[in-house]
Order: sequence, then structure tokens, then C-alpha cells
Amino acid sequence: MCGVFGIFNSKTPAEDTFYGLYSLQHRGQEAAGIVVAEYNKAKKKTLFRQHKGMGLVSEVFKDETLFENLTGYAAIGHNRYSTSGSSKSTNNIQPFSLTYRSGSLAIAHNGNLTNSRALRRELTELGVIFQASSDTEIIPHLAARSREKEPVNQIYEALRQVQGAYSMVILANNQLIAARDPYGFRPLALGKKTDPLTGELSYIVASETCAFDIIQAEYIRDIEPGEILLIDHLATANEKTSSIFLPPSKRKARCIFEYVYFARPDSFIFKHSVDKVRRNLGKNLARESTTKQNPDEKELTVVSVPDSSNTAALGFVRESLKMQRPARFEHGLIRNHYVGRTFIQPGIHSRDIKVRSKYNIVRGVLFDRPIILIDDSIVRGTTARMLIKLIREAEPKSIHLHISSPPITNPCFYGMDFPTKRQLLTHMFDSIDNEEEEIEKIREYIGVDSLKYLSMQGLLNSVPSFEDETCSYCTACFSGDYPIQVTDVTTDKEEND
Repeated sequence: MCGVFGIFNSKTPAEDTFYGLYSLQHRGQEAAGIVVAEYNKAKKKTLFRQHKGMGLVSEVFKDETLFENLTGYAAIGHNRYSTSGSSKSTNNIQPFSLTYRSGSLAIAHNGNLTNSRALRRELTELGVIFQASSDTEIIPHLAARSREKEPVNQIYEALRQVQGAYSMVILANNQLIAARDPYGFRPLALGKKTDPLTGELSYIVASETCAFDIIQAEYIRDIEPGEILLIDHLATANEKTSSIFLPPSKRKARCIFEYVYFARPDSFIFKHSVDKVRRNLGKNLARESTTKQNPDEKELTVVSVPDSSNTAALGFVRESLKMQRPARFEHGLIRNHYVGRTFIQPGIHSRDIKVRSKYNIVRGVLFDRPIILIDDSIVRGTTARMLIKLIREAEPKSIHLHISSPPITNPCFYGMDFPTKRQLLTHMFDSIDNEEEEIEKIREYIGVDSLKYLSMQGLLNSVPSFEDETCSYCTACFSGDYPIQVTDVTTDKEEND
């Protein structure tokens, strides 16, 4: 999962992109990069400048003098969360840029291509030299081999050949191009901003609308599934963009896990409020909960695993009150927001110290109380297990873990970091056919007194519905229903590490 940002016709494109990426930091913490387009009067063409590095946005761009060399009128940026390609190689830091017969091209991509292996083999046999192991690099090479003259048509031809999930921003000479796959797996939004002094219009593209808020931009609409949107100086002058569309897919499949975990609650994705959906998740979880209040307690104590579960916990408490099952929300866990990637010293790989560096327990809230702990999901189970161990140190009467999504039973090939079944906690208990028995084994492994997952129907009841019958959600990680069948895909990130 990654975050992408692009801006066109700005006097400070690098700074705007920095703040956009800062707002999208939750979508990727491994690396960050910005490519800026500037018109060179002497050479009479647009030239690209870039800065990339490992770490958080604030770490990569901590030297303010960097922006003095990143001047121009347009920029794209990327926050990396590796799901394909080595997480250790600086060659995989995006945006990728190249110079080819039509000029310059730079690309930042969120998602995963499911036919990348086959395309990479074909291109390698044709003499293409790859600098990175990321699937994203395939796209500019395909575009560069196109016989089309215009960059937007070259991108179109390249995207006709790839399969999978992609939401991307591209700088092509003096144009900004945004593209989204025909299934619409990953979010991508279009915004605008008017300079208060000159009245000039800037267009912005970002993974989430929270990136618009920080630079006081206005959300216009989502980039549609299959849309390739072109922004140039004519578009900003006339306040009108142009688009071409890829052949439509049989169905739309927006990633439902974006609502469960990835997106920030203050964002609108897929045209709807993340905050509202997460509250619905909590409400439906409360309706399905069978945990009874302790006769010795006036209220149930509800604690969230911050920050992604805070909103679901609020929804849970509110619905509990309606059901005449008194509950109160308490901050029993405090998250340390200042843990950067350099905080953990080299050589320290203990899961325990990583959990302790991220969370602190509030003993006075947890001591001698039955606790309902709300979390959004369990993937590998290792962090959950250590977190419960940490909470036990506060000596609560009991811990009842409630998960605001169904069990994750299948790998994701569309941009999440669990690409193999063996990485999932549920894989440990695949031999158990009975669902209740399987959940009981997971409960024992994690070490809680009870474990409750939101049902699949509860999840679907929580998210917005669509009037168009072809529009739906991708629930593959929960249900095994893959919108795009995967036969040749990099299924283990460690293969490239």
C-alpha cells in the first residue's frame, strides 16, 4: 500500500507535494520521493529534478534547502510501503523517472500488477534493462516502446497490457496524467486550488482527500475506474480537464480493506466518508457482540487499539447504549506517534520491544476491569499476541477482543502486504474445518478471554452500497473471491529482498 500525490500549475509544487505526502504518511513509511517539472528557457523544454530517500517524509526532506533546487510548476510524489520489490533497495524508491524518445517520464504508483512477471520476462528478452525489482517500472518501459506520438496515448497503450491494481500519477514532459485501473481497486481523487492573489488554478491528484485539506484544496471528484486523466496548461487555463478511458471491466471492485484499515478517517474515498463507515463497523460489531457486562460493573469498558480502531470503538459504544448495554470508551492504550523508522536500533528485532515502543498502557484504566478491546483486523497475529501480553501487565479482569472485520483468510495480490497464505494467522489452523473451533484456537494463541470477529454480512452492511449492479467491493482477503484471477504473480516480497 502506498500514497501518491500530484500537482500541476503551482508556484511551489515541491512544497505542496511534501505536505500532501505528509498527510498520506499512513499509507507508506519505508521511503518517499518527489519529482518536479520545470521549464528550462535555455533548452526550451521541461526538465525533471528529483529527491528520494529511505524513511518518513519528514526524514527524507528534513533539509529545507532541498526545496531551493526543486522549483518548477508541477510535481508528483510517492510514499512507499513495499508489497512488490525489495524493501531494502533504494532503486525501488518512487517516483521512477526516465528519458526516452518522446522526452521525460516520471511515475508514482499505488497497487500491484498481477501479470508483472510475464511482462518483465518479455521486456527482458527484448533487451530492456531494469534498474529496480518493483513491478511499477514495467509501465514506463511499456510506454517508451509504444509507437504512439503523444505521451497520454503511450500510457494508454501501456496500461492496455497490464493487469491488476493501479492508481498512479505521471509526469510526461509538460503534462500531469492520472490513471486508475478499470476495476477501481485503489482510491484516487481529483482536487483543485485557486491562488488567492493571482486567481490561477492548480489541479491536484491524491490517494486520499486528506491530502487536499492540508494545502486548502477543494475535492472535485474521484478519478473513475479505467480513466486516464490529462492535465496541462490548457486545462488550467480553461478549468477543464480531458480524459480517455480504458476498456471497461465486467465489474468494479473497490478494496473494502481501505475502509477497514488503510485510509485516514478524515478522508473521503470511493466518494464516501471513512469516518462514517468505521462508525458503522463498530455499530454492527456491537449488534453482533455477545459479551455481557460484569454484574459488578456499571458499564463495560471499551478500549481501542489506536489509531485506526478509534472510530470503530466510538461506534461500538454508541450502539451499545442504544441496546441498553452501558459501555464507556476509555483511552487504555496510548500510541507513540513519534516512533520513526530509525527509532529501533540496528540489531534489535524483538517484536516485544517494537510493540512497547509503539504503545503504552494506562494502568488506571485497565486495572481490575473487564475490557472490550476493539481492533480493525488480525493479519499475522504476532503484534496482537504481544499487545495482549502488554495489556495483561495492567491486570485487567478479562480481555474480550473484538475485530471490526472478518478473519483474513486469503492473500492479497492487489497492493496489501500479505501476499502469501502462509503469512496469515488463519493459515496455522487451516486443517480445522469448523469455524467456531478455528476462532477458539486463534483466541488461545493470542491469549484473550474471548474473541469476536465481525461477520461478512456485518462488514457489507457497514459500507456504502451501489446502485450500479457492476459496482462492488473486493473482499478477496476475507472471502477468496478474486476479481482478477492470479496465475503468475510475485507472491512473496522476500523473494526480492
